[in-house]
Amino acid sequence: MSSQTSSNVIRVQLPDGSVREVPQGTTPFDVANSISPRLAAAVVVARIKPLTAATTATEAETTETASEDAMYAAHEAGERIVDLSTPLTEDVALWLLKEDAPEALKVVRHSAAHVMATAVLELYPETKLGHGPATDAGFFYDFYREKAFTPDDLIRIEERMAEVVARDEKFVREYEPREQALAEFKANGDFMKQHFVEKFTKDGDQVSLYKNGAFVDFCRGPHVPSTGRVKAFKVMNLAGAYWLGDEKNPQLQRVYGTAFFNKKDLDAHFAHLEEIKARDHRVLGKQLDLYSIQEVAGSGLIFWHPKGGIVRKTMEDWMREECLRRGYDLVFTPHIMKRELWKISGHDGYYSKDMFPVMELDDAEYRVKPMNCPGHILIYKSTPKSYRDLPVRYAELGNVYRFERSGTMHGLLRVRGFTQDDAHVFCTSDQIKGEIEACLDFADAVLKTFGFQEYRLELSTHDPNKASDFVGTPEDWAHAEGALRDVLNARGITFQTFPGEAAFYGPKIDVKLVDVLGRLWQLSTVQFDFNLPKRFELEYVGEDGERHQPVMVHRALFGSVERFFGVLIEHYAGAFPLWLSPVQVGLVPISEKHHAYAEQVKQKLEAAGLRVELDLRNEKMNAKIRDFTLQKVPFVLIMGDKEAAAEAVSVRTRGAGDQGSVPLTEFITRAQELLDSKSPTL
Repeated sequence: MSSQTSSNVIRVQLPDGSVREVPQGTTPFDVANSISPRLAAAVVVARIKPLTAATTATEAETTETASEDAMYAAHEAGERIVDLSTPLTEDVALWLLKEDAPEALKVVRHSAAHVMATAVLELYPETKLGHGPATDAGFFYDFYREKAFTPDDLIRIEERMAEVVARDEKFVREYEPREQALAEFKANGDFMKQHFVEKFTKDGDQVSLYKNGAFVDFCRGPHVPSTGRVKAFKVMNLAGAYWLGDEKNPQLQRVYGTAFFNKKDLDAHFAHLEEIKARDHRVLGKQLDLYSIQEVAGSGLIFWHPKGGIVRKTMEDWMREECLRRGYDLVFTPHIMKRELWKISGHDGYYSKDMFPVMELDDAEYRVKPMNCPGHILIYKSTPKSYRDLPVRYAELGNVYRFERSGTMHGLLRVRGFTQDDAHVFCTSDQIKGEIEACLDFADAVLKTFGFQEYRLELSTHDPNKASDFVGTPEDWAHAEGALRDVLNARGITFQTFPGEAAFYGPKIDVKLVDVLGRLWQLSTVQFDFNLPKRFELEYVGEDGERHQPVMVHRALFGSVERFFGVLIEHYAGAFPLWLSPVQVGLVPISEKHHAYAEQVKQKLEAAGLRVELDLRNEKMNAKIRDFTLQKVPFVLIMGDKEAAAEAVSVRTRGAGDQGSVPLTEFITRAQELLDSKSPTL
């Protein structure tokens, strides 16, 4: 290869490290076709990155095989996903992505949204278009139409989409001057497209448009080569959405769909949705009599029923005991506090829209607490502190209240009143990394104990371009973000960085668990706070005899007891491990003459620490067994003449059925071992 290329020739580096010299304007499709026509037919989109001296074959291979997590950092690294028809104008590293690439799936879903919009305009030309992004589960498109879509309309839209796919129309990217695009959208009454052009472009820009057949949309892409590549799709449901999220604006109709590259994956997706439906904590919560939401009391407020209360107590007892073992002190703080306190903390300004309105009492204005941190700060501040006292760790399972809007609440997962397993650590700058490390260790223990083996970490940082959303100096943020990043790097943990997603008072590490269905749930968080110690003028006397300001760590590991419980229900499909089950053993005497022996068994099991329910109803044995099975009780013990004579029980294990007769002492030993190990399986 020549060390110097002419100005109309560029270098393209492939994942194997080889470099090709091609004319400027060569497309990724051209490169694919030059390698193999078969490859050209298989690729969907391309990923490119400016080629520099630092880009090596090893780096290219690493990126090619990297996990999906690495995608989030791609933009910062200069990578971008492009159409196969995009002209290459500079030296680049090039990856040709087939259907199995995660990026390709999002691209086909975005293209499916365009196919849907094409179908809607062909069927209902009076419709105006909003936007149609790809999502993790599929795609949607927002439409404005005075007449509401019906279920029959959705069927017609899907049928017309199939026709658009069969036409195999090419997706073609074109550009036109901004003023021309605005004039055309305005003339057609496309007020939403006009808004998007005004928002995302500026004077003098060329506006990116995508066409397929007669359909034209303002879009920055990328797309699959043609509509024929949208092979497997489904129009799913319809919802309402206000334009720009403002209820004063017109209401839009949001049509949801999903798309895959083949019918096998589409069918697997719907089987997955059926599994999710079967695990819905709202349905199971009612079936298992765990909790309820009473509309007469208000939306988003949870009533814990006795069985749910037992699970909650078990969760909280474990958390409190573990906090004490790890050097935390347990505290309790009031549910309401003066508004002035929230002004000092900054919540009254930065967080006010998520707080309940101010209450005017006879002595002052009060607000219901959305957080526990100011209360813990006041406890810290109530007595002088020396460096010998630090770190100080306060933990509280405290009730907090947040003003979630109507329509956003969802069972136990999004509520207005919840219990946060909150803790705050006050320490010196030298101690901060060790405390963050300990919090991450604690988070790992929580998730593993409750049966979650996999999780992902995210680092949320501030956005220097949105300084008004955050408090503190650039130096404060650099120090805080550096501390969190150093801990993650030292642990060798892969993590994603999300600029602009920090709390207003400091950066945070979010721990997202992965449940049995592969879904991510945001629960645990560890946050660095340099702001509140300054606002509340916190101090400790250092070894030098001078007064110093401590730093502060916020951490919540359940996140909230309610949300964690909802995730547990869905993760286990209501079939909790023995140690969490509200009823651990169900007792079924075969007839009335076996009641006395069943009572003796109940007493011995309870003495061994088991939660037992004895069914003495005048019902048939099989009916009693069925009822315990429907309640997902781990063990059902059946007792008749033979069992009473041998001081034994006939064991039925959840999920395994009849296990035969065993001595009662043997069953108790086995159950206690399961309780002690907190095993997720029976």
